[in-house]
Amino acid sequence: MANLRTFDLNLLLAFDVLMRERNVTRAAECMFVTQSAMSHTLHRLRQQLNDPVLVKSPAGMQPTALALALVEPVRSLLQEMERLLETPQAFDPASSQRRFTIAATDYMEFLILPELSQSIEQTAPGVDIHVKRTESAFPLAQLENGSLDVVLGFASVLNPPAHLHCEHLFMDRMACVVRRDHPSIQAAPTLEKYLAETHMLISRTGDKLGVIDEKLTELGLERRINFIVPHFLSAPLIVAQTNMVLSLPYRLAVAFQKLLPLQVLPVPVSLPDYDLAMIWHPLWEKDPAHGWLREQINTIGRKIAESEIRL
Repeated sequence: MANLRTFDLNLLLAFDVLMRERNVTRAAECMFVTQSAMSHTLHRLRQQLNDPVLVKSPAGMQPTALALALVEPVRSLLQEMERLLETPQAFDPASSQRRFTIAATDYMEFLILPELSQSIEQTAPGVDIHVKRTESAFPLAQLENGSLDVVLGFASVLNPPAHLHCEHLFMDRMACVVRRDHPSIQAAPTLEKYLAETHMLISRTGDKLGVIDEKLTELGLERRINFIVPHFLSAPLIVAQTNMVLSLPYRLAVAFQKLLPLQVLPVPVSLPDYDLAMIWHPLWEKDPAHGWLREQINTIGRKIAESEIRL
């Protein structure tokens, strides 16, 4: 018998029809080909399977033992292929019970999830959202096998493989926050003043160097970091009650300013803006449900992008 590499898979459809009809003439009519063409196809099947497939008998053409053994597997395969090739059904969020899994930094969680959860509650009450933290290694395998739908974060940090879809959501830049009644900072600090203060750093891994410190090192400078926390949640609460300086993305700083007595100021170090992006695998590009989720996130991203960065 031929192996998969040499077998002509186009013959499977003809095999299925021949097994149903057990008659070359009728099989040809079903396939809309001539009897001669169907006879040629049967000949090729016999060659590739190294088996007669159909043999003449007083009762008509009868399938061989091998042909009978292949009937159900071939039919199941063709039905599965037919299902896969059908136009995907439209996604109805109001009735869907779909579960989506998103990988995101706590920064993206803070900016995206409140509005996303509100939208889902109103338009897709049966849809579930599971959020996972982004890991240091990019989760390519999870995107490929569908256990993860999208990844949200800083494009330059995530650095996704080129074959993935990476869609821009909005931009952000670094800012710093201090408490509103800070004894020595009441306006945009000079670099000298910035370096003279003590600093807090948000570092998930516990590293004592962030992007600002890398830039300062290039300039032959250094700041004193005397407090490191792994999450954004506690940092503004601490800064609001101390004289420390916290540097973080502007959009997050503004959100914290609305909740706490903080002032948002520019960082006196030249840094590039950050591109916040949504990343997904091309395997799910045409899936209507997946497209719906991406559009929900895109809509929120566009709203965020419309808010001006005032630094």
